[in-house]
Amino acid sequence: MRIAESIEVQAPPAIVWEQISDPARVLDFYAGVTRWECVGSVRSGLGARYRMLMRVGSAEVGGLIETVEFVPDRDLAWTSVTGIDQRGRWRIRERGGASHVELRLQYGVAGSGIWGWIAEGLAARTVSGHLRHSLQQLKRQVEHEQLRAQAAARRAARTA
Repeated sequence: MRIAESIEVQAPPAIVWEQISDPARVLDFYAGVTRWECVGSVRSGLGARYRMLMRVGSAEVGGLIETVEFVPDRDLAWTSVTGIDQRGRWRIRERGGASHVELRLQYGVAGSGIWGWIAEGLAARTVSGHLRHSLQQLKRQVEHEQLRAQAAARRAARTA
């Protein structure tokens, strides 16, 4: 199953990148994710591994994922090592001072045939909602932090 959601964020790509590439901030905006733990010595960047679980219905699904693409301010992609077969990608593109942010997820349920197909279809609505809410929370967080930084700069300029 392939799912993609996108949103416009009123901030430059570098500021959006700070949020999505920092493993300590993932749980601040990633909807439905119940566990995000660094595994191994590489904490961030290419080759970093994380134990990730997402609530889908009454189950927590996921597994061990590894970062396989890490292009600052542009692309962050991962693939599963163990657990649910999945591939995901954050994609950021600059658009007139703002950022177009896309989150894609492709996953497959173990087992083939009609039951696997039904399970994927049932999960799709929930997973799509998680991706959409994640992007909305990311936008809110990034834009709020940017407004705070601008207000602090104005205060500093007034007092100087």
